[in-house]
Amino acid sequence: MGKSCCETPEPDVAAHNNPRWRLILWIALVANAAMFVVEIIAGVAADSRALQADALDFFGDAANYAISLGVAGMALAWRARAALVKAATMLAFGLWVIGYAIYGFAVGSSPEPETMGIIGALALVVNMIVALLLFRYREGDANMRSVWICSRNDAIGNIAVLVAAFGVFGTGQAWPDLLVASIMAGLAIWGSIEVFTQARRELAHG
Repeated sequence: MGKSCCETPEPDVAAHNNPRWRLILWIALVANAAMFVVEIIAGVAADSRALQADALDFFGDAANYAISLGVAGMALAWRARAALVKAATMLAFGLWVIGYAIYGFAVGSSPEPETMGIIGALALVVNMIVALLLFRYREGDANMRSVWICSRNDAIGNIAVLVAAFGVFGTGQAWPDLLVASIMAGLAIWGSIEVFTQARRELAHG
């Protein structure tokens, strides 16, 4: 006999159908999309590779939250496939930022530390709020975990941007900005490996 329509769904499916989870994803999506616009404008104006990298990270996260909303409630295999897509975007972001940082070292840059500090602090506040909202879902499936990892990496990246701002201000040179951009790229690549590994494991058992 088929499963009853009144049967309690799997815990992970129920979690993805949770209205609170969906609401948090919508909040995170809107916040990340807004910060992408703010940071990309500020990053270009301040000639900061770290801010521009963080802006692209915000854009990627907004897209990832949209994907998570799209597959919420679907079977585990579909959510795992969505996590693989997100892992690929995180990897692509990391590789692009490393290339952009190398380009900055080659051609030179003159980042403005004041703008970096102000926008970096604003981004940190936004990401800390999102990370706190998502904290209870950090041990879910690959899809949920990828959302948490993105938010966690964002908060760490924002702290690094503030450190870069102080470094540029203190040294009068661009290398702290370029170094932080490279570190952020490393975080994205490491996060993509974590998500990819768990998603592959879930597909194998799905």
